[in-house]
Amino acid sequence: MLKIGMLTSGGDCQALNAAMRGVVKGLSENVEELEIYGFENGYRGLIYGNYRLLTSRDFSGILTRGGTILGSSRQPFKLMRVPDENGLDKVEAMKQTYYKLQLDCLVILGGNGTQKTANLLREEGLNIIHLPKTIDNDIYGTDITFGFQSAVDIATNAIDCIHTTAASHNRVFIVEVMGHKVGWLTLYAGVAGGADIILLPEIPYDINKVVEAIQKRSHAGKGFTILAVAEGAISKEDAALEKKDYKAKVAEHRYPSVSYEVAAQIEEACGTEVRVAVPGHTQRGGSPCPYDRVLCTRLGSAAAKAIIDGEFGVMIAMINNKTKRVPLGDVAGKLKMVDPNSQMIKEIKRTGISFGD
Repeated sequence: MLKIGMLTSGGDCQALNAAMRGVVKGLSENVEELEIYGFENGYRGLIYGNYRLLTSRDFSGILTRGGTILGSSRQPFKLMRVPDENGLDKVEAMKQTYYKLQLDCLVILGGNGTQKTANLLREEGLNIIHLPKTIDNDIYGTDITFGFQSAVDIATNAIDCIHTTAASHNRVFIVEVMGHKVGWLTLYAGVAGGADIILLPEIPYDINKVVEAIQKRSHAGKGFTILAVAEGAISKEDAALEKKDYKAKVAEHRYPSVSYEVAAQIEEACGTEVRVAVPGHTQRGGSPCPYDRVLCTRLGSAAAKAIIDGEFGVMIAMINNKTKRVPLGDVAGKLKMVDPNSQMIKEIKRTGISFGD
């Protein structure tokens, strides 16, 4: 009897169910006796022993279903070694749940914080398989994460929809895209949606350069400009501050987000109306796109093969369109950032898109 635990942790995305389905189908077709335990609401379920035995019916018809049938929650890695309000040792509690159920492996689907805790459990002696989930596409060691392409499609559609109203009213529009630390989602959606200016966390902007780009379009007879701005976009001025000074400045901020600050600065400099559109959590919602459905089926199947082979402590990555087992210890805690000097950025700049630098 092969006993597997599964949990989904951190922010949800469109393809979590598809990935779990891929794992289960890959195992059930190749293992005679199989038990799957689903932990509810991420690591919280593993800590407090909230789980249920899943059957094949639970994974039927969920390929196209967004969200996660197990529920999810955010359990910060930095607090994992801190006892809960009742003094419970969270790490020890997770281990005891694992051993109580006599699990052969725990399959963990999540992003960077989730991955760090997965690696912690590996270091504690548990058999772990990690599947890279995040709409930010910022997990180190894999070319792409599931959820990313689905989010790109939604953010791109938001920019597409803005085009007609921006052109009709000759306005500057800012579309704020998710991404606090990295700008992959904003970069891809911005290019695909035909944004004129793209502001990323990795490329600090000069508001004067942003204004110049808008005025250049205006002088060329183009009445509107669209900016794709990442949540974590930062000015050169703020990027030069010490971390504590920057946090203090943000705490006193009178704007809801950087997009509104940029909008106010543009209005002051150009004397033109600026509107901000925030797609927000719609970027995490809805059904997974066909690309993610295929990706998750492959990653899930590869995870099943790793389990059957008895190779644990790995993340199932996609590299050069091939699945690969990457040691968790080599990638946990690392971010995959947009390289400002990459070929991609140079090619995009060549088309006239401004990054405000």
